[in-house]
Amino acid sequence: MKIAFTSTGISWDSMIDARFGRTEFILIYDEETQQLTAVNNSAVKNEAHGAGTATAQKIYELKPNVLITGNGPGENASRAIKQLNMKIFIDAQEMSIKQAYEHYKNGLLKKI
Repeated sequence: MKIAFTSTGISWDSMIDARFGRTEFILIYDEETQQLTAVNNSAVKNEAHGAGTATAQKIYELKPNVLITGNGPGENASRAIKQLNMKIFIDAQEMSIKQAYEHYKNGLLKKI
């Protein structure tokens, strides 16, 4: 299973980025291979409109099964992501990527 995180950095110690659309990085953890991969998403930072949709497109290309983020995607991005049959968990802001993963594994994150 592949899990995507919105992140402020590129490691397990990085913090979850509360912002979905303007997240600086998307981290993908592949539970099968136990590899954590960072994808730079900073190109959307200066977008006036459509940052959420652009991030949703990037996540679509990465094909994770689960998304863990802070405040969650906006309406347009959420619609796009839900078409992927991806599970979305929110309210992980103020956690490191590692803490968010542990909360997810223990069923402690809010699913939307």
